[in-house]
Amino acid sequence: MSNDTYKTISQKSEGLYKEKGSKFITYAYPVGTEEEIKEHIAQLKKEYYDARHHCYAYMLGADKKNFRANDDGEPSSTAGKPILGQILSNDLTNILIVVVRYFGGTKLGASGLIHAYKTAAADAISNAEILDKTVNDIYDIHFDYLVMNDIMKIIKDEQPEQLGQDFNLTCKITLSIRQSEVERLIEKFKKITSVKAEYIRTT
Repeated sequence: MSNDTYKTISQKSEGLYKEKGSKFITYAYPVGTEEEIKEHIAQLKKEYYDARHHCYAYMLGADKKNFRANDDGEPSSTAGKPILGQILSNDLTNILIVVVRYFGGTKLGASGLIHAYKTAAADAISNAEILDKTVNDIYDIHFDYLVMNDIMKIIKDEQPEQLGQDFNLTCKITLSIRQSEVERLIEKFKKITSVKAEYIRTT
């Protein structure tokens, strides 16, 4: 796999595990920012306000360098770590998994907890659709109206994703371009008179 591709989930999925009266309800979300992660966790804490624990793990970025595991009051490394382990063993990123636990009255012990959180996380992943995605750079391509046909021909041939357009006397098209293709494609655009390419961000 080249370093500008990664695997994530397409949409929210759920999982469930029950053990000795305890219930482990799992939610997996595709996420892109820590802000989104905070919102999902806050929402679940509100929705399941009477649950004993809201344990989670997340991984962000194609390079998988931004990650966290949280035990939320469970014994150290018995909850967040097994959840993160499932994210890693499925080679996923840009994902948040939260396991909400209702305590059933019987303690499960450290190994029982690790098994429960691991199994609950695995269930949500097995119910998710896994996607292969590319790391893309977003560019605004500015150009004069007169060269519109030349610009559109390149877009038709290369098929980068169009995110927006603004056609006046001076025009702008916002494109999402796979990182490994950026240099070649921007060079093509720049050969056309009046074209300016402006980097916006990386997805």
